Amino acid sequence: MARLALVTGGQRGIGAAISEGLKAAGRTVVASYAGNDAAAQAFTERTGIPCIKFDVSDYEACVAAVQKVEAEHGPVEILVNNAGITRDSVMRKLTRQMWDDVIDTNLGSCYNTCKAVWDGMTARKFGRIVNIGSINGQAGQYGQVNYAAAKSGIHGFTKALAQEGARNQITVNAIAPGYVDTEMVRAVPPDVLEKIIARIPRGRLGTAEDIARGVVFLTADDADFITGSTLSINGGQHMY
Repeated sequence: MARLALVTGGQRGIGAAISEGLKAAGRTVVASYAGNDAAAQAFTERTGIPCIKFDVSDYEACVAAVQKVEAEHGPVEILVNNAGITRDSVMRKLTRQMWDDVIDTNLGSCYNTCKAVWDGMTARKFGRIVNIGSINGQAGQYGQVNYAAAKSGIHGFTKALAQEGARNQITVNAIAPGYVDTEMVRAVPPDVLEKIIARIPRGRLGTAEDIARGVVFLTADDADFITGSTLSINGGQHMY
């Protein structure tokens, strides 16, 4: 039977590519989303991948969602923590709410979802967890102290949890994407985007599919000797 993957934020952008890539690799996939019902329905109609709506920053909502997914589709054996938001601002203008929103959604969600699936993975003695970090969690970025802190925290969270899961054949890894050709990046002013691309040795933005291929690799059954690692997919922009 195909292994079941839950991908948070899995119906748009990088998350959609991850969901579709996992499905193409033979996994059963459920994608989560936060609010856009019409977009989720369109994604399901296009791909056949069911979507479930819940707030990843809410622990109880995550537990309930995992229970619902497992009741309807089977045990979650692959978890991809992709959901995230930005609330960019320099420190002088950064409010506590902007800080909390990003930390709770981007980092707190990793605790929420991993906690919800952990006992099941431990009992079955199998699990694949991939947490999506960021180049800006490795190198920092002006005006993103909240986002960089959350993504940096993901990398530390990954290394620590990997040590707990290893004895039960649960691998925990992270991917740190560089600048990817998504809706958010395309909104950057053209002159600024040109400067960003000039700093990427490969000479282009990444694609969502670049990231998805990394997730497919790290969640394979035979990727069992890779754990606690951060795979940087950034075209050589930051070698860490």
